[in-house]
Amino acid sequence: MRGTAMCLVVPPITSRARRSVKTWAGRLGISCVVAIGLTGFARPAWAGAWTLDAGTGALVFTGTAMQSNSAFDSGSKQRPIPRYSKSEAQALIEYGVTDWFTAIVQPSLQHVDIAAPISAQRSGLGYTDIGGRVRLWSNSAWVVSAQATVRIPGTFDKTNPAAIGYTDHELELRGLAGYSFKAGTLPAFVDLQLAQRFRLGGPPDEFRTDITFGVRPADRWLLLAQSFNVVSEGAGTWGFGSFAYHKVQLSAVYALTPTLSLQLGGYSTYWGRNALQENGLVVGAWYRF
Repeated sequence: MRGTAMCLVVPPITSRARRSVKTWAGRLGISCVVAIGLTGFARPAWAGAWTLDAGTGALVFTGTAMQSNSAFDSGSKQRPIPRYSKSEAQALIEYGVTDWFTAIVQPSLQHVDIAAPISAQRSGLGYTDIGGRVRLWSNSAWVVSAQATVRIPGTFDKTNPAAIGYTDHELELRGLAGYSFKAGTLPAFVDLQLAQRFRLGGPPDEFRTDITFGVRPADRWLLLAQSFNVVSEGAGTWGFGSFAYHKVQLSAVYALTPTLSLQLGGYSTYWGRNALQENGLVVGAWYRF
């Protein structure tokens, strides 16, 4: 399974935005996560550490809606803040160029709304990821792969507080390992991903750890438990501070046909530092071709 946790926003760069944010969150961070899992009848996962067979692909539409009314301060204590909400739609396209190389394109649309006293909104393109995943080694149970993506921002407006954190290019290098096994009599798998994200603007670089456990209790059902963890590598420039956040997501996937599956789940930030306490809903539709 491949999951993405992205869009970290820390206090603003402009003097106007900086004055506004200090009234409610000081140096608190704002974060958002999109978790995507892929599954089929024939294999434990379409994506994640696994690469697609040559000439096959997957189209995944995912929608998320999150809201936060509190944030973790520098001591990891939750403090009330004005409402921050974000809705995002992503379309992940993966295609097996060869059996060992899968190309990746993932555009997104988003709407961000921050309540008074900031009273900021932003709608439009989010990040677009372009890259690929290479299978390095595999056997009947294990697969090890490496992935690289360039993340292209959808806005360059640094004056809007709702756009801060989405305006700079990023590069991510990711190592992935997947293991298929039996949980009792049930098919199951674990996917572990370690990533280094280089942020080319003011925000600090990030180290990321994503863990997915999936079990299939029936032929058409897959249950997923996922953990997404992000730690900044120090502070950035232009007022961007250090941060950390840890999220858990639970979801269920139902396969309507061998090529079409639907997902419903939710996620929550259970611990953080200079980051939002988020609660969100995830819906997805995945098509295999």
